[in-house]
Order: sequence, then structure tokens, then C-alpha cells
Amino acid sequence: MYGYPVFVDLSGKKCLVVGGGPVAERKVRSLLECGARVMVVSPEITAGLKSLADDGKIMYRRGYYAPSDLEGVFLVIGSAGREEVNRRVADDCAGRNILVNIVDDPAKGNFFVPAVVRRGALAIAVSTGGKSPLLARKIREELEKAYGPQYGEFLDMLGSMRDEVLRSVEDEARKRKILECLVDDTVMGYLKEGRLDLAKERMLSAYPGSGSQPQNGSC
Repeated sequence: MYGYPVFVDLSGKKCLVVGGGPVAERKVRSLLECGARVMVVSPEITAGLKSLADDGKIMYRRGYYAPSDLEGVFLVIGSAGREEVNRRVADDCAGRNILVNIVDDPAKGNFFVPAVVRRGALAIAVSTGGKSPLLARKIREELEKAYGPQYGEFLDMLGSMRDEVLRSVEDEARKRKILECLVDDTVMGYLKEGRLDLAKERMLSAYPGSGSQPQNGSC
């Protein structure tokens, strides 16, 4: 049986990270990138986490995990570095139907965190279902080479153009054709080569606001 891949909206959601080491810090930063309100519980924390707490970017309670820490929490990351603590976190979350991931033993939780390549709004996730995090990392590293930072800028432009096409073009066939032209093989080829300027020029030729439109079924 395989896990169901989803992207969860964490904007404004309270998330708990149990643990204060380097791994916990990485998890905290990834949660913050997604707009979560992060609470950290640990007797000690890294200098990076302390800086985040001092700046008011995270909530921090110094001490050991307690079930009361789960109050109002949407998602939990167990990264305590102590098996008995992580097991207790997992059990408590299971009893409350709270999403929980145990970093060093994902099978104890109810979701896995995939290896992710981010390029702006583009997110490519790789999961092995917990069978081999090292393989997931290897694949992620290959994807990082294949999808450079230009994809993030490209996607922002593509999103704006798509919105404009959806607003301004009424004919469904023409609308579909323009949207296909925005990501045709030529555009994607330029993008893969890192030639973002040429990719943009190609897109603009199909953009209704540019005064040029696809003719005779071609881009």
C-alpha cells in the first residue's frame, strides 16, 4: 500500500516541533517557509533556533515535551533525539488524530516528509515511502541539477500570463492553444538551457497582451 501524495496548506496553522537540534532547526525553517506558526519544545535549542525565537519568528518553550503541548496543534514533527520521547509524541498524536512525523523513524508517524526541490512556486517532491531516504536524496540532487533557479522566475511569469489569458480570452479553443504555446517544447528547451530571455520572448509571442497570437494551429 502506498501513501497518498498531497501538499498541505500550513498558512497560519500551529505546528509543533519537539526537539532543538540541527535536524529540528531544518524542519522549523521549512515549516516557516510554508507560513506555519511554529512552536518548539526542547530543553536546549541551536543558536539558529534561539535567534528565530528572539526575533519572534517562532514560539519556544524550554523544557521537556508534555501532552499539553499538543493543544491547538495541526501538525507535529518529532525530532527529540530520544526514542522514548518520539514514541510518546507519536502515541499522543495518534490518540488525537494529529498529523505527526517522527524524523528518525517515519513508520511511527502517519505521514512522511518527502525530499523536495524548490524553485520559487515550483515544488518537486520525491518519496520512497520511508524505504530509502538516501535514494530520495540522490534523486532530489539529480532534479536540482535539471531544474535550476530560472524555473522559479519562469513560473511567476507563466502564472501571470495564464491569469491574463483566462480573463481576456473567451474562445475556449483559442484559450487552450495559447496556454499550450506558453509551455511548448521550444519554450521548455530554452528554459532547460538556462536561456530565460529566449523563453520569455517565445512566450510573449503567444501572449494576447503582446498583440501576437498563434496562427494556423502553431505557436
